[in-house]
Amino acid sequence: MRWWSAANFVSNAGTWMQLTVQNLLVLHITGSAAATGLSMSVQAAPALFVSLLGGAAVDRWPRKLTVAVSQALLGAVAFTTALLVALDRIDMTSLLVLAAVTGVIATVDGPACALLGNDLVPVEDVPSAIGVGALVHSAGRLAGTALAGVTVALLGTGAAYAANGLSFLFVAAVVPFLRPVRGAAERPAAEPRAVPERAEMSVREGLTYFVRRPRLMALAGITGISSVFGRNYGLTLAVLVTGPLAGGAGSFGTVSTVLAVGGILGAVLGARLRRPSVRTVGLLAAAGGLLQAVAGVSPSLAVLLVLVLPMAVVESVSDTAGTAVLQTDPPAHLRGRVLGVWSSIGTVWSLGGPPLLGLLMQSAGARGALVVGGLLIAASVGAGLLLRRRGGVLPVAALPAADGEVTGRAALGTAA
Repeated sequence: MRWWSAANFVSNAGTWMQLTVQNLLVLHITGSAAATGLSMSVQAAPALFVSLLGGAAVDRWPRKLTVAVSQALLGAVAFTTALLVALDRIDMTSLLVLAAVTGVIATVDGPACALLGNDLVPVEDVPSAIGVGALVHSAGRLAGTALAGVTVALLGTGAAYAANGLSFLFVAAVVPFLRPVRGAAERPAAEPRAVPERAEMSVREGLTYFVRRPRLMALAGITGISSVFGRNYGLTLAVLVTGPLAGGAGSFGTVSTVLAVGGILGAVLGARLRRPSVRTVGLLAAAGGLLQAVAGVSPSLAVLLVLVLPMAVVESVSDTAGTAVLQTDPPAHLRGRVLGVWSSIGTVWSLGGPPLLGLLMQSAGARGALVVGGLLIAASVGAGLLLRRRGGVLPVAALPAADGEVTGRAALGTAA
């Protein structure tokens, strides 16, 4: 697990180097901010359509081999981009094609890497492993973003892509030496197959399981409303700081730093969760919504900074708890496909959330969007918890008749 965490830190740093440089590269080629958004959408779009197939592939193929091959392919794409940049042969068309290929590979690589990390720890430690992964992701994001500017200034744009390619190869080189522990959350080879292989590996089965599992649907609802009306702090807080609070880019940079620190603290706290549940996720989301509503009426930047830290902590712990539920609730042979379904749903939120939030900000302003969005999140979670409490199971009495036969079998069947 230590080797896996180190490899993921290097890979995350390389990925954020490339993402940062890619935006600059698109701006250099086209001079258009809209084209930058297009390149990001093209890379994210495959998750909307191909994630179900990617999840099925993860359930069917050997986990370690899948991760090693997908990481090597991602490295090859990064090296190809670096070569085109170095030869000055890169254009917008080739950049979009490479971004789309990266997105397709990521539909397999994402769930495979997540489940491989679970294989390395006992079942009871999976929430902690997910928390460590969140911590590694946050640290890698900070390091990669910082290194991107230095790398471009000293070695050029292509060097950032090459560094990302090397980071993928580092992960691929570490994978063969990873050993799943006894009692790991997932060991497909050791599991008996209860259904025919073709049915077991169908995409439809994973989708059906997700839709018919109330706690997963509730988790999707909580995360969805939080993603649309909260969490987009890069947009809402940027407008709040530079508008009503009359701050500049430096002030928003301070807010972003506090958000990053809060995310790291939340990942550490999330790693201590032992039995996360959907109820935990909902309560944390409601708390985050209320904090967001209060932040919307902050009279000064100092007050906003005091509120931003717990907002980031609560969001990070909630993410860790939700991911733990998502990765441990399904049976082992369905986890890849369930993660594929989740990836498709998350892509809808990421593509549709910002425009909806933008409309809300246009009509209600930055403060109004934060307050209304936060209250909607808290109210929705509260309503869901209330409905769940009212929908409890009623006891059915089973009384023996004179002949010893149990009466009320119809009622028992309904209760079951």
